[in-house]
Amino acid sequence: LIESLRALKKSRRKPAYDFYGVFTVQEEVGLRGAHASTLEIQPDFSFGLDTTIAYDVPDSKPQEQCTRLGGGVGIKIMDSSVICDYRMVEFMKSVATAKKIRWQPEILRAGGTDTASLQKMTAGGSIAGAISLPTRHIHQVIEMCHKQDIAHAIKLMAACVCELDKHEWAF
Repeated sequence: LIESLRALKKSRRKPAYDFYGVFTVQEEVGLRGAHASTLEIQPDFSFGLDTTIAYDVPDSKPQEQCTRLGGGVGIKIMDSSVICDYRMVEFMKSVATAKKIRWQPEILRAGGTDTASLQKMTAGGSIAGAISLPTRHIHQVIEMCHKQDIAHAIKLMAACVCELDKHEWAF
C-alpha cells in the first residue's frame, strides 16, 4: 500500500475522488479493522489489498493452484467471504490490460479478506474488488512472492485509483 501511495504521489494523473489508504488490524479474527474503517469512511468504491495462495508447487493439481508466482497480480473474483462486484472486476481487468500490467484471476476457495467488509459495511454497499499478491506458504515462518508480481500490484492499485472516473459504473 505504501508503494502504491508513492506511485500515486508521483503520477501526473491524480484521483478524481477523495482517496483513503487504510491499514487494518484483526483481519483473521473477524475483519474488525476493516469493519471500523469502512463504517467511518463509507466508501463508494473500495479495493482490498492482500495476499493469496500460490500453490504452484510440484505434484499440485491444477484445481489446487489458486494463483502462480510470476503469473502477475491477482484480481479477485471471489473468496469464501465475498463475491466481488462484477463491474469492479471488469474495471480492474480492463485497466490492467490497457496499462500492460500482468494479471491473473483469483478464486480463493477457502479463506477470506477485508474485501467482504469493504463491500457490505456501508449504507448502500461499496463497489469493491481486491488486488491479491500471489504468495507461497501463507501464514508460515517463511513466505515467498515474486518481485514482478509485487511491481504489478503496485502499478495496478495506482492505475485503478486514477482511472475510476473514466469507467461506466451503471448496471
